[in-house]
Amino acid sequence: MSLPYDEHVRRAPRPPALRLADAAGPVQSRSSVLDAVEGVVRVEVALLVEAATAYRDRMEAGCVFCSIVAGQTPAEIVLDEPDFVAFLDGRPVFKGHTLLVPREHVVTLPDLPSGLRDGFLEAAQRLARAVVGGLGAQGSFVAMNNVVSQSVARLHLHVVPRTKGDGLRGFFWPRTTYADGEAATYGDRLREALSAPDVRKS
Repeated sequence: MSLPYDEHVRRAPRPPALRLADAAGPVQSRSSVLDAVEGVVRVEVALLVEAATAYRDRMEAGCVFCSIVAGQTPAEIVLDEPDFVAFLDGRPVFKGHTLLVPREHVVTLPDLPSGLRDGFLEAAQRLARAVVGGLGAQGSFVAMNNVVSQSVARLHLHVVPRTKGDGLRGFFWPRTTYADGEAATYGDRLREALSAPDVRKS
């Protein structure tokens, strides 16, 4: 089981407790003290980087969304592009609930490379139009969690079709399921809407 990032940091080996006077013999100058402190800081930074790298490697290795993007795990794909993939959430808030991810494994929004930022938002805009045009929704709820409440440690944007009086309140997300074959029907409707001239990528 993968450890949380803070647990990786907590378990990272630390050097023995260092007394500055012992590190360089009798302290003879302020410069020698600063040199000793700088050495300790470099070790701590290296340990933090190592822990962060281990955490991200573990998350990527067992990432269900990476498996979907690679075609190893079945999902109803509605958008399949060089940089981004969108697919139906298997446990939707409302039917047609779609998840947008970059192909590259990125954990949170702050980690998203600047070169993908505009394209990610543009794809989200198209999905928000598609749930209206393709599913007859009145609007959409677009949301993203970063670390806290992030069920999969990989950047994903929720695009949820909304209709006035649908019962969604605050941050309570009830979940539903698809009947056999129903997800494919919703996928077809969204793919058709995404190909419409007023929705598709220009």
